[in-house]
Amino acid sequence: MEFTVVQGDIAAESADALVNAAGTSLQMGSGVAGALRRGGGEALNHAAVAKGPIDLGDVAVTDAYDLDADYVIHAAAMPHYGDGQATAESIREATRHALERADELGCESLVIPALGCGVAGFALEDGARIIAETIRAFDSRSLTDVRFITYGEDEYETVSRVASELREERA
Repeated sequence: MEFTVVQGDIAAESADALVNAAGTSLQMGSGVAGALRRGGGEALNHAAVAKGPIDLGDVAVTDAYDLDADYVIHAAAMPHYGDGQATAESIREATRHALERADELGCESLVIPALGCGVAGFALEDGARIIAETIRAFDSRSLTDVRFITYGEDEYETVSRVASELREERA
C-alpha cells in the first residue's frame, strides 16, 4: 500500500491510530513514547504499562486519551530499555503487527514513526527501508491514509529518500 512521509510531532497528529515506538515493557520513556505520553497524559502511560510486558515484535492497544486519535498501538520493536537493541526482524514484525491491528480495528488512518531507530539503536536508513517495505507489502482492508512520521529535518530527508528509492525500485 502507498504511504506518505511527513515531518512533525506525532502527538500533534490527527488519525484513527498513532503508533508508539515501544519497548517490551511498554513503559513510555523518551523519544516517540515520551511525546505521546506528554500529549496523551499519564493515564496513557498507566494503560500501556498495564498491558505489558509483551513479546518483541508484538503490539498492544490502548485508548489515546488526550491525543487526537482513537487508539495508540504500542509496537515493541525493541527490548525493554537497557536490555538490547532493535533488530531488522523486530522492526519488521512490530510494523506488520501494528498495520494488522489497525486494520482489525477498522482504522482508516495511521501514523507510524521510525520504529526501532533512535534510542533503540537501529540505523535510521536501514530501519526506514524495512518499515517502508513492510507498509508497501501490506494488503489493507481499511487503511487508506498511512503516514510515516519523522521528527527532525535530517530524519525527514533520510526517510523521504528511502521512500523515493523504494518507489523507483518498484516502478
